[in-house]
Amino acid sequence: MTTKEGAARDNGGSDLLYKVSERPPLHITAILSFQQVLISLAGSLAVSSFVADAACAEDDMDLKSRLLSSTLLMNGVTTLLMVTIGIRLPLYQGAAALYIVPLIAIQSVDQNRCLISEEANSTRHYGMSLSSNSNTVSFEGIENPALKHLAMTRIREMAGSLMVAGIVHFAIGATGLVGLALRVIGPVTIVPTVLLSGLYLTRAVTKFSKTHWGIAFATAAMAIIMSIYLSKKKTPVPAWSKERGFYWTRYPFHQMFAIMIGMLFGWALSGIMTAADVIPFDPKSIHFKARTDARGDVVENANWFYFPYPGQFGSPIFETGAFSAFLIATFISILDSIGDYYACAMICNVPPPPAHGVNRGIAIEGLCTALSGAMGCGHATSTQGGNIGAIGITKVASRSVFLGASIIFILFGLVGKVSAIFVTMPYPVLGGGMLVMYGMFTGVVLSNLQVVSLKSTRNLAIIGISILSGLMIPRWIETTPDAIDTGNLTADKILKVLLANPNLTGGIVSCLLDNTTPATLQERGISAWRPQHSVKQNGDDKNSSFIMEQSSRSEGLEVYDLPFSIRCIPEKLLKYIPFLPRPNNSQEIFPMPQFNV
Repeated sequence: MTTKEGAARDNGGSDLLYKVSERPPLHITAILSFQQVLISLAGSLAVSSFVADAACAEDDMDLKSRLLSSTLLMNGVTTLLMVTIGIRLPLYQGAAALYIVPLIAIQSVDQNRCLISEEANSTRHYGMSLSSNSNTVSFEGIENPALKHLAMTRIREMAGSLMVAGIVHFAIGATGLVGLALRVIGPVTIVPTVLLSGLYLTRAVTKFSKTHWGIAFATAAMAIIMSIYLSKKKTPVPAWSKERGFYWTRYPFHQMFAIMIGMLFGWALSGIMTAADVIPFDPKSIHFKARTDARGDVVENANWFYFPYPGQFGSPIFETGAFSAFLIATFISILDSIGDYYACAMICNVPPPPAHGVNRGIAIEGLCTALSGAMGCGHATSTQGGNIGAIGITKVASRSVFLGASIIFILFGLVGKVSAIFVTMPYPVLGGGMLVMYGMFTGVVLSNLQVVSLKSTRNLAIIGISILSGLMIPRWIETTPDAIDTGNLTADKILKVLLANPNLTGGIVSCLLDNTTPATLQERGISAWRPQHSVKQNGDDKNSSFIMEQSSRSEGLEVYDLPFSIRCIPEKLLKYIPFLPRPNNSQEIFPMPQFNV
């Protein structure tokens, strides 16, 4: 390890240790990739479990294992495509909970969704055994063919509907329609909408953390100490070179691996408390899943190798209700992803994404959503904000790290025993890691407000009202499910699903108010999202403001370029392909609204 590698670099005024296009040493890349995988497993496990619940297969461990393997494989495939030919920012593409929330809402509305006939129910049997020697609870799965058939049917319905929604998603990006949508979307709309996603995730953090708040807070505290309190310190590590031989150097090791250190610390703490029987072995106790051996049978029962493939659960079925839910989630996911793109660009200290980059990123997400449906995952894969927060903590923005994470995810999806080890991670450890990740991401989202005039009463009112609406209306639907009664059962279900989604309600309110109340582009923060690279009327010299802006960036717009040449495509044709950069206008951005107010 050289001195250059061991010191933080001057990246255009940024405190990044590694820029987007830089490649850390192989061993550093491997560890950072593993950290990104580790902090992402919680969301994948949760979403895969939600799919099983929506498919009426909560107790079918074999089916849940197959769903998880498919989820992990698609996480790797989508991340690989996004980093290589997508928007090419260091973004992790993981299981999208947005596509599961509407299904859960449908299930809560339709109480008979998972009921089977009385005759079939009489043969229902669960193979469950409790071993006093191994202190593990073993579920052998659902043996009732009727329940199996119902679960498979639900998954096939989700698969077919998700494939169609993915095609729509792909078309929105590939045709550049997303650019038209952004004519009415600015920071005042995106910030509340994406922020509501982070606030909604507090439920998942609470679900994991409440099994043992002590372990959860200890995990989070260790990560915070390493990343914030000791951010100005460097860890002494041994190094060797031909010139100097063996010597000690300082490297920000604890900062880059803060989340992983915190989670490993929490896991070890849970192991000690399990060995000392501080946490009782009682499956009925809320603290049971804080034990390291609570799901020890998962590793033993997992297959060494499993190869997910399209149609593994049967031929896809198109179902109108599921498609409607997925279509809603598609538009919210697109808006969420665009916000993540801008947040990632900001935290990586690179210019805002150009039009061709965002179009390509959205198209790749749609393509992989359709592929996830074909695989039977039951959910899409979308950009995850928690990993953007991890970049802010570790100060490593290299896309090589996410390439490594994609390979690890693919291996985990194929090697069942390895992924099963992480399934046994205690719940409070996952909760503590998520607390730090999504806390950082929420801060990054809020940082987008720095380009908005916060002295404007209009902006403050819109932001506050939209956030409050996004929290209040879904809560009202949950607490009073019978409040909506139009006389049409189908219409009631659709309205409940729509209103129960905080992103949709908050996003619609903020977008409506932002586009119907008078304000300048500068006041709304839209002008700040445009690279100021106008050319002088009497020459080819660039505007000095653009030069100053570029000098403050770690890298320029070249980070969004494709890794291969497109010179073989005629320039006349390129202007009709919205997801490819134009040679003479590579800094093209999304067309923003031109309001004369």
